[in-house]
Amino acid sequence: MAMWWVRDEIQKRRAALDVRIAVRRAVRLFFEVEGFEEVETPALQISPGLEPHLAAFRTEMLPVGRGRGEPQTFYLHTSPEFAMKKLLAGGMEKIWQIAPVFRNAEGGPNHSPEFRMLEWYRAGASYTELMEDTVALVRDAARKAGASDLRHRGLSADPYADWQRISVEQAFMDYAGIDLRPTFADASENPPPDRLRKEATRIGIPTADDDRFDDIFFKIFLEKIEPSLGHPAPTILYDYPVSMAALARPKPDDPMLAERFEVYVCGLELANAFGELTDAAEQYRRFETDMDLKESLYGERYPIDEDFIAAVAQMPEAAGIALGIDRLVMLLAGVDNIEQTLWAPVDVT
Repeated sequence: MAMWWVRDEIQKRRAALDVRIAVRRAVRLFFEVEGFEEVETPALQISPGLEPHLAAFRTEMLPVGRGRGEPQTFYLHTSPEFAMKKLLAGGMEKIWQIAPVFRNAEGGPNHSPEFRMLEWYRAGASYTELMEDTVALVRDAARKAGASDLRHRGLSADPYADWQRISVEQAFMDYAGIDLRPTFADASENPPPDRLRKEATRIGIPTADDDRFDDIFFKIFLEKIEPSLGHPAPTILYDYPVSMAALARPKPDDPMLAERFEVYVCGLELANAFGELTDAAEQYRRFETDMDLKESLYGERYPIDEDFIAAVAQMPEAAGIALGIDRLVMLLAGVDNIEQTLWAPVDVT
């Protein structure tokens, strides 16, 4: 957005910015009433976040006083998750923050390389409790913003109506006509893609010979399922295959599935939540697997924060969620470009 700071451009965004102010007030009041403590964690981290497809911003910390020694590599975090979980391991129980987060190589109307993430964690809680948190928080934000509905690209959702709650398996059956369970039941990790490829071909979705299970899953999801989610009310999509939730614990009664849910509004992803994994050895193994995949796809890997692995071993049972503040403002203001919600966009030419 060139010359974003001139008076006319700011006035064009002013209504959405007023919504942004209202949302932040609503968030702070919500967590105060719920007895949470607001925390602040640094953006500079040894490990930025280890999702295979996320690209981080890399920087170097010079020796103190520019003295002798080699610069130390740091990354701008893609989420404050690792640091917040360390606080859980240290005895904090109910924590939240709105943090600036950074994701490289991302663009388009729903993405900004720097944006604001709201994350909160409850020690001793289940992911179903976070579902209730999310419904209440979004409704509070809508009331504070004076919004009767959420809107995006011609669709609308009523946050005050009963939210749809649907499992991933049921969504694949309802919207794509695919019985998902047999396609991943051969393996909890790296399921073979052949069965799901056949199903994709049957419903007219092309795949590549080297597509993995996850690749085919998302091709089907993006074309057949995501557009149907989140209207006329928001959708909570829950219980993903365990191979697609590296930081989530398996469901005790069904270890093929993970305690993970996402929130969709008007076809737009708003939030992602987990019942947190507290098995340090398993967490390390999953990170290694993800970095092997990242290296094979993109020729790079990020370091694993050994201090985080040590913290996982000390974490209580907990659940946590990340919600995109800018996207929530988009939905409440009814604007279709994330830059319309930002006080100052990143000046990308």
